[in-house]
Amino acid sequence: MENQWVVNRQKPTDTKFPLLENMWIERGTKEDWEKLHEFHYKSEGGAMGARYYKVTMGNTLVGVCVMCYPRGLLKDRHKLFPNIKPGGEDTKLTNTYRYKWLNANVGLNARTVNDPLFRGIGVGYRMLNLAARMDGRKWYEIQSSMSKFNEFAHRAGFQFVPPTPGKLHDVATDFYGTWFKSNPVDQVALIQEFDGMSVAMQNKVLDVMRKFYWKHSSLEKTGNNRNKGTSRVDAMGIKDLVKNINQLAFSSPLYGVYRNPDHGLILPERLPLIAFDEQGLDKPLTRGVSKCV
Repeated sequence: MENQWVVNRQKPTDTKFPLLENMWIERGTKEDWEKLHEFHYKSEGGAMGARYYKVTMGNTLVGVCVMCYPRGLLKDRHKLFPNIKPGGEDTKLTNTYRYKWLNANVGLNARTVNDPLFRGIGVGYRMLNLAARMDGRKWYEIQSSMSKFNEFAHRAGFQFVPPTPGKLHDVATDFYGTWFKSNPVDQVALIQEFDGMSVAMQNKVLDVMRKFYWKHSSLEKTGNNRNKGTSRVDAMGIKDLVKNINQLAFSSPLYGVYRNPDHGLILPERLPLIAFDEQGLDKPLTRGVSKCV
C-alpha cells in the first residue's frame, strides 16, 4: 500500500499571517458559496448532499469549503480500498449497502475557495482540514487537477495516489486531429481556429463534437441530467464543448484521502482557524472536544 502514495508534505512550520488570529470556521450555507463561487475554477455545478463550511473575519466572508456525498464508483479509491471494490458476484443488496456505507463513512471535498484578497496566507488548507474534522465522517476524499499545482490539500493532511491516465486520451487526440490543426490541449488555439472556419464548417464541427461528447460523457447520462436526453449537450457552444471534452480526455486529477482523527468526537460548532496549528494532522483537536455519549 505504501508504495502507491505520492510523497506527502508535512504541515508547514512557516510563520502565521497575523490576520489568521481573527478568523473563525463554522457551518455555512449555499448562499455563502454563491458569493464566492465565481472565484473557483469549477464555478458551476452542484454537489449531492452538499454541506457548507465558511471562514469569516468579523463580517467578512473569507472562504467556503463544500463537503458532499462521495462518488459510488471510483477506480483510484479501489486501489487503496480493494475490499469495497464491486465484483462479479455483487447483488442488488450488496451494492445498496456499499453505497450506504460510503455515505455514512466517507465525505468528498467538492469545492474549496477563498476570496482572492485572502489567498496565499494559509486559509485554504486550514479551512479544508478543520471542515473535514467538523463534518464528522471517518474518511475524506478529494479529486482535483489543481492539486498538482497547488498543494493546499497536501498541507491539509490528504495523501495522494499517482494519477491514472484517462482512457479517452488517444481517442480524443485522434478526434481533434480530424477537425483541427491546433494542439488538442490548447483550448484557446482550438477556439480561435474554430472562429476562423466558415459557418458551414462550424456547424459541422459543432455537430460532431456534440456527438463525441455525448457518447463518452457519463455525466450527461446520470444524476440530474439523466432525463434531459441530448438537450443539454445540443445547446453547448464551442467553448463548453472544448472545455468538457478536454476535461474528459486530458485531465488527470489527483485522488487524495484524509483520515479524520476526530471521528467519533463532538467538536464545537465554531472554531478559530488557528486551531489547525495546535496539534498534528493525525491528532485529535485539543480545543473544546468531548467524547460522544
